[in-house]
Amino acid sequence: MTSLGIGLIGTGYMGKCHALAWNAVAAVFGDVARPRLAVLAEHSQELAERKAQELGFARATGDWRTLATDPAVDVVSITTPNAFHPEMAIAALEAGKHVWCEKPMATRLEDAERMLAAARASGKVAALGYNYIQNPVVRLIQRLLDEGEIGDVNHVRVEMDEDFMADPEALFYWKSEASSGHGALDDFGVHALSLFHVLFGGVRRVCGHMAKPYADRPVQGGGRRAVETYDIATTLIELTSGASGVIALNRSAWGRKGRIAVQLFGSKGTIVYDQERMNEVQLYTIDGAKETQGFRTILTGPQHPPYDKFIPAPGHGLGFNDLKIIECRELIRCIDGEAAHLITFEDGILIERTVDAMARSAHEGRWAEVADR
Repeated sequence: MTSLGIGLIGTGYMGKCHALAWNAVAAVFGDVARPRLAVLAEHSQELAERKAQELGFARATGDWRTLATDPAVDVVSITTPNAFHPEMAIAALEAGKHVWCEKPMATRLEDAERMLAAARASGKVAALGYNYIQNPVVRLIQRLLDEGEIGDVNHVRVEMDEDFMADPEALFYWKSEASSGHGALDDFGVHALSLFHVLFGGVRRVCGHMAKPYADRPVQGGGRRAVETYDIATTLIELTSGASGVIALNRSAWGRKGRIAVQLFGSKGTIVYDQERMNEVQLYTIDGAKETQGFRTILTGPQHPPYDKFIPAPGHGLGFNDLKIIECRELIRCIDGEAAHLITFEDGILIERTVDAMARSAHEGRWAEVADR
């Protein structure tokens, strides 16, 4: 087994998540060489050195470009704000590195297309951080669908809600800037679309609407600044399979913390899942006597891989960071040339094109086709 040299750019929320995954993947799965945590980059040398010590990286730099070309680095984890993804990913790929980039690919479709072109030219693995698809529950849902447990799916609803932007007096920050993208669509909607992608495949056309619950926000030091992104988005969807769908997104939903509510309706039953109860799924089928029909709860356990790699007992549950460890193992599998349960740039561009169609539809007030070129 070859030990991969890891470079990490950014140490915020998702940067720490990546670092924990790289630190834990060998211990959890036991079938890969322990990665070498080679270089960590932050916006200043001082911060980089402090975080490198905390997270276990051998060296630190205040210049991400030196990390991207460092011969000790085989894989670059990119966990910076969205607008920086294209330049960093392209530089790393052109330097011959594999890339693990947090979602979304970019804030503009044309930049995402450039990232895909760089990945194709490099021949390296370029993957995106869609860790929700790694949940053993989602893998179980996929198996239930493949086995026809609820028959032919005719309607899909996905809602994603959080309340970190619910307070109208919360200070303006980068997620309200146009440079960060459309808003809820590329912050949240891409996660919903990642579930559509792994469970159902492509989206044919969309009809979207976006809204700003608050016109402006206070600025540190006084005054207010106009909000440039949309914290609420709702989209009607037609899948390539012909099934209908709805995605509803809200970053300002008081009381919601990490909700991704999925409802799948089929000809023989229904599947219901909520990320706030991420270790269980509800299944309704029309089998058996009508008087005993009803939703039943399936709780995850060692029989739902790779749950068993973490905990030998059912009912104890996995968490958000565990999903990133699973994703890290899938990335290593892909680098080794094996089949992997992963969203690469090749898959991710389909998500980006769908987001672009959603935004166009919302601005134009009509259905929009999703580009499949």
